[in-house]
Amino acid sequence: MQVSNPNDVKIYNLSAGKSLPEWLSERKMRKLKKDNIEFQRKIELIQDFDMPTVCHRVKVSKDGQYICAVGTYKPRVKCYEVHQLSLKFERGLDANVTQFIILSDDYSKMVFLHDDRYLEIHAQGGRYYRTRIPKFGRDLDFHYPTCDLYVVGVSDEIYRLNLEQGRFLAPLKTNATELSCCQFNPSHYLFACGTKQGTVECWDPRSRTRAGILDIYKGSHSSEFTESPEVTALKFRDALTMGVGTQTGHVLLYDMRSNKPLLIKDHQYELPIKNIEFHNQLDLVLSMDTKILKLWHRDTGKPYTAIEPGIGLNDLSLYPDSGLMFIANEAPKIHTYFIPSLGPAPRWCSFLDNLTEELEESESLVVYDDYKFVSRQELDDMGLTHLIGSNLVKAYMHGFFMDLRFYQKAKALSQPFAYDDYKKTKIKEKIDSERKNRVQIKKLPQVNRELAEKFITEGENQIKDNKGKTVPNIMKDERFSALFIDPDYQIDKSAQEYRLVNPLITKLDKSRQKKQAEQKRIADQFDEVEEEREGRPSEDESSSSSEDERVAHREMKKQYRQMKTQERREKKVEELEEAVSRPKFYEIKDESRGYKVQLSKEEKQKKKEMKKSLAERLESQNNMEEASGSRSLGNMEMTFKLKKNEKQQWQEKAQKNHMDERKELGRSATEITGGFKKKPKFWNNKRVQ
Repeated sequence: MQVSNPNDVKIYNLSAGKSLPEWLSERKMRKLKKDNIEFQRKIELIQDFDMPTVCHRVKVSKDGQYICAVGTYKPRVKCYEVHQLSLKFERGLDANVTQFIILSDDYSKMVFLHDDRYLEIHAQGGRYYRTRIPKFGRDLDFHYPTCDLYVVGVSDEIYRLNLEQGRFLAPLKTNATELSCCQFNPSHYLFACGTKQGTVECWDPRSRTRAGILDIYKGSHSSEFTESPEVTALKFRDALTMGVGTQTGHVLLYDMRSNKPLLIKDHQYELPIKNIEFHNQLDLVLSMDTKILKLWHRDTGKPYTAIEPGIGLNDLSLYPDSGLMFIANEAPKIHTYFIPSLGPAPRWCSFLDNLTEELEESESLVVYDDYKFVSRQELDDMGLTHLIGSNLVKAYMHGFFMDLRFYQKAKALSQPFAYDDYKKTKIKEKIDSERKNRVQIKKLPQVNRELAEKFITEGENQIKDNKGKTVPNIMKDERFSALFIDPDYQIDKSAQEYRLVNPLITKLDKSRQKKQAEQKRIADQFDEVEEEREGRPSEDESSSSSEDERVAHREMKKQYRQMKTQERREKKVEELEEAVSRPKFYEIKDESRGYKVQLSKEEKQKKKEMKKSLAERLESQNNMEEASGSRSLGNMEMTFKLKKNEKQQWQEKAQKNHMDERKELGRSATEITGGFKKKPKFWNNKRVQ
């Protein structure tokens, strides 16, 4: 037994737990139930309370002794006896059941509406009669005073089948195109049916006349609806109160004397309402869509509790004067829920009250209620990957468990402005939605603006093909929306493919404009034009089309030649640049083999300067009054001379005066050494006389 506590209301799921496969033998089943503790603690309220695949509808008989359910696959109906807590009988059907009703107090008389337009009437022993209706049916109900069966469906007529006479009566004509649901008021037998156009039509079965029409969209005067929603569910609480469910997930409560709703409840899921029930003891409304069952107060709309199994829901049935309910869903098991706050358990399962009291005394917390499951990507976004392996982050399957309070704090620190950004985004969306009603200005997208402008202008003129049929504009086609949004689809006009096709596109545009101008001129001159025989194109069109093809072929050839010429020119330029940038090598001739190297004047002067001593080079440098230099910029050369400063000029002048004084006062080195006796010369270590 699974226990949940939404909004502090205890909800016991009696169908939770593992189920044993049908193909196991009884011996293996008994052994599993004996050895496995989970199967020992499991509560199976009604044995085999399931369907092979899916359960479509479930209902309780008026005497409360039998529960009937229909499902698939294969299509079948099952009847359970509550005092025996087991299956009473099972019958196979020819097609899936759209809706069914129990006519008698027990299971002995039932009517099934199939999805193949057949009505089946079953008696206690089996199928009694089978007939067909003109259109596919959606819902049906029974009028007990006249013994008439009313059927609505994909038609504007309400079909009537009298079960006492065994024949169809004249149908009732409505103002709608399709009818989706219907019900008789149990107090005064007013017949109400919901339509696809968002209206509820009420008929008096005594006079077979329309008593009134309720328009949901016009009567609500609320911003909840942008258009008339389809009515998908109807339910009467008493003689004056009616609940209406819509395709958009809204539940409206009406007083039959007014066309304005007393209360509008939104499920917030935008899913069609499947069923509506009223709980009179606590004055609650139970509304169910394909995702959730909500219980809320009828006067205020304040939520009481909710049941969300996690699978698709199909139908709801309350057991009278108790807190037990059955839910048909898109799973084999028929879910059974017990809510003690709604009422006690029925007499045939009174042990549920004792079990729930014991569970409340020994209440245990669920381990995962205070933990949050996060993936590794979320940890990376919050910067908490370094906590992997610690007690704060516990690895589980493909993610991690972390404390809920710690997760909320880390989320707030990692994204401190998340709420502000969310608020700004919602405000912007609200402003944009209000601007849609204003005058729309033609705006071009940021990607392929020229192409978009061209298609917009062509869309105003309605493009037509050769057969005269209007071609849809590419701007209105969602398949090509990324062409004007994604920058990757930006047309590159420098690409070779575009350059090859561009002359053709330009030529076609010119020819199209020329043809349109010609047609306009002819239309202005002649008011009446003779229509040609169907299936034979005119000679002018064929000749013009062939001329366009020849012109396009020539343009393509011309563009191709230009591209090849340009490619060859660019290739030559690249080769020349490569040759200029390549270094040049010269071969130096060897003088030992009789070759003489030819030097330039600058190289000879440089070689001569290198042979001079340091004193001679300094002297020649000091004798220069000015220094010269050169600098090359590209293919131009600039020559300049640098003047010496005052300090350098003073040093040179002082050095010159010093040398002059030395010459005057003393002899030179040649005069002093001239009188010395010369040394003898030697040749091959022999003295020469």
